[in-house]
Amino acid sequence: MAVTFSNLHTDSGLKSLDDFLSGKTYVSGDQFTKDDIKVYAAVLEKPGDAFPSVAKWYEVVSSHLATSFPGNAQGVRFSGKASAAPAEAAPAKPAAEDDDDLDLFGDETEEDKKAAEEREAAKKSAKKKESGKSSVLLDVKPWDDETDMKKLEEAVRSVEMPGLLWGASKLVPVGYGIKKLQIMLTIVDDLVSVDSLIEEHLTVEPVNEYVQSCDIVAFNKI
Repeated sequence: MAVTFSNLHTDSGLKSLDDFLSGKTYVSGDQFTKDDIKVYAAVLEKPGDAFPSVAKWYEVVSSHLATSFPGNAQGVRFSGKASAAPAEAAPAKPAAEDDDDLDLFGDETEEDKKAAEEREAAKKSAKKKESGKSSVLLDVKPWDDETDMKKLEEAVRSVEMPGLLWGASKLVPVGYGIKKLQIMLTIVDDLVSVDSLIEEHLTVEPVNEYVQSCDIVAFNKI
């Protein structure tokens, strides 16, 4: 059954809430719920000793909110009154629908539904953006035995793009005094194509001054 509290900014309203919370930790049941947040928002500040049950409950809710919002709040207050709406704009509300009344079990509003839909859409969008990664081992071959392998590696590592991370490397003899560079790299699959990396970056100017060709030795999904 719905529970209604009125005029929680007054002593009479706080007295009613204090009686309701006597012997209770939370407004609804034995766990912290959105009902506690709704009532908490209607209580302007921590009640004094005249309302011990409300004061104790207020501290409990404050501790819950502090863990959810760890920032250092400075506190805000509101002043002034809303300007009166034209009489013809809308019929006056019955007394039973006073703005100070809180219906803890009211139906979900259109705003609540819209916010929930937006959160769900954001989650789906985030999942869609997630992409797999791959680990690649690349052989990079020089032109001849006179190629400066240190400069060759520097030229290879100078290639930068989103989703590309160069890793460990070593020189491997191939014969006749020639060595090749064997280098690891990690790529984000949706951002980097290894074939494009080789054809459009590693075997074109200025890198091709040192690099003759590149071969994929190993390609593994992470």
